[in-house]
Amino acid sequence: MHVDVSELEAHRVSLTGHCYRMLGSAADADDAVQETIVRAWRSLDRFEGRASVKTWLHRIATNVCLDTLSDSSRRMLPFEEEGPTTSIEHAKLMARDRTHWLEPIADARVIPADADPFEAAVLRQSIRLAFVAALQHLPPRQRAALLLTEVLGWSAAEVAECLEMTVAAVNSGLQRARATIAARKALAPEALTDEQTRLLEQYVDSFQRYDVDRLVTLLRDDVVFSMPPYTLWLQGPRPVADWLTIGPGAKCRGSRLVPIQASGSPSFAHYHPGKEAGTHEAWAIIVLELDGNRIAGWNSFLDVETLFPMFDLPMRMT
Repeated sequence: MHVDVSELEAHRVSLTGHCYRMLGSAADADDAVQETIVRAWRSLDRFEGRASVKTWLHRIATNVCLDTLSDSSRRMLPFEEEGPTTSIEHAKLMARDRTHWLEPIADARVIPADADPFEAAVLRQSIRLAFVAALQHLPPRQRAALLLTEVLGWSAAEVAECLEMTVAAVNSGLQRARATIAARKALAPEALTDEQTRLLEQYVDSFQRYDVDRLVTLLRDDVVFSMPPYTLWLQGPRPVADWLTIGPGAKCRGSRLVPIQASGSPSFAHYHPGKEAGTHEAWAIIVLELDGNRIAGWNSFLDVETLFPMFDLPMRMT
């Protein structure tokens, strides 16, 4: 069966989504997809067409990811590692390497443009930070089995063949994986309500006006505020308010937020006031997690050198 490189490239977006869910990193997902395309190209003469090209490529991608992962390797968010910082005055900013943290990803890089509304909704939910973070708690092969069945719609028999397992072992692993995901409360949210849309408008307006008093009224009482690559994280509106007014966050006054589509959630590119008058410089990718009419999670990813190019965002605005 003849397959050319353009047909392989046609599945890059879907492959990127699969590798991102497996690895928790947009940059690592790109590397894994590139390796997948290379392996597929080298083995085209052995492709017999018994499965679709898409299925064949996702089998290769799954094995590329499994080759990368160890049973103990997982990315995380700061609140999964240590307790919250309670004293802003004595807070220490300790950073970890970017390979330690979960990363956001641009929706457009993992959701095919021709996906139907139902498929797009499923894919968008599967790249939410809470879901991808929960996946990181699964052993790699269990993680792969869950994604192949729940996201790609494979049968247990197809997964068993891909992972070289028995169908019984796949079904047992899936049962454990689903229990883990449910226990971590990583279930999919509903579409944004009108009230939540107004909430986001108020968030942007308050942040850009730097009306911190109004801003913190939008936060849930147990809101989690984090800033990877720093280990520090805060919990509750009062610590967040202190961080933004008397803590290091006070330098965010005068910032600008640009709406983007990231991690299937309300998201913004955060531009910090620049050194030159009238300029703003890349500062963070903000991904919000909503609960009802309040913000439950405020995640600011500060690795702009890696992330902003992946969103096709400029590093500087005038």
